Amino acid sequence: MEAILETRKLSHIYSAGTPFQRTALQDVDFTAYTGEYLGVIGHTGSGKSTLIQHLNGLLKPTAGQVLYQGTDIWSDPKVTHQTRFHVGLVFQYPEYQLFEETVYKDISFGPRNMGLDEGEVDRRVRRAAEFVGLEDKLLDQSPFELSGGQKRRVAIAGVIAMEPSVLILDEPTAGLDPVGVEAILGNIRDYHAATNATVIMVSHSMEEVARSVDRLVVVNDGTIPFSGVPREVFRHGDELEAMGLGVPQITRVFLRLRALGADIDPSVYTVEQARAAILSALGRKGAV
Repeated sequence: MEAILETRKLSHIYSAGTPFQRTALQDVDFTAYTGEYLGVIGHTGSGKSTLIQHLNGLLKPTAGQVLYQGTDIWSDPKVTHQTRFHVGLVFQYPEYQLFEETVYKDISFGPRNMGLDEGEVDRRVRRAAEFVGLEDKLLDQSPFELSGGQKRRVAIAGVIAMEPSVLILDEPTAGLDPVGVEAILGNIRDYHAATNATVIMVSHSMEEVARSVDRLVVVNDGTIPFSGVPREVFRHGDELEAMGLGVPQITRVFLRLRALGADIDPSVYTVEQARAAILSALGRKGAV
């Protein structure tokens, strides 16, 4: 796979040289590949939000490099500016950043700043709205008249409309009810499948990311202790719990069974995997 975003020995210190100095990232090597759906997981204060704000140049490294398609994004101001169009970032609670008179104008804000003609802007607005499940009739409404979930979709559509090569979402389901969570996650999965853009979803919820992503990166105390496909990461279940990360409930059950002496793989994280693991264990027992 080809790397699209990388950090090399990335470090970031807040309030450097003051009594409030705090190291948020230390020598972080991170890679996101073209077309992958990547989950970044970590507890509050782990450094995950600081990491993603470096990926499109919102924060400048204290030390180290951030590369987009092999080029240091801080090598030239023009490169930094263009990177922010290629790497789209949706902040946590993005609906609080809505400000235009209509949904259409809010979604079109980014494409217009890119200097696109009105025909292309219109195409992008309507395509982005479709991706996030917004009906055409809502485009002329004020975003402030919409429900919380609809506002969230408008905000996400505003970033999607710029058609970034990399879409980063920071806790995209925060504060939503279970129905809203499933709707947003479904929208993101559909977007990834349709565009093959690289999607990076940041979360503190293992349950959410495990169902969607190809690979997980775990952030803890400003470092990346391990990464891999979800099954590999969940083999570190006890370590994850020690970091304050709750593994999926079904994984927790299997970790407990393993601790009690059951000859069973504790890295499962879906019902289907659990069923297969139990049948396999029963088959081994019957064969003895």
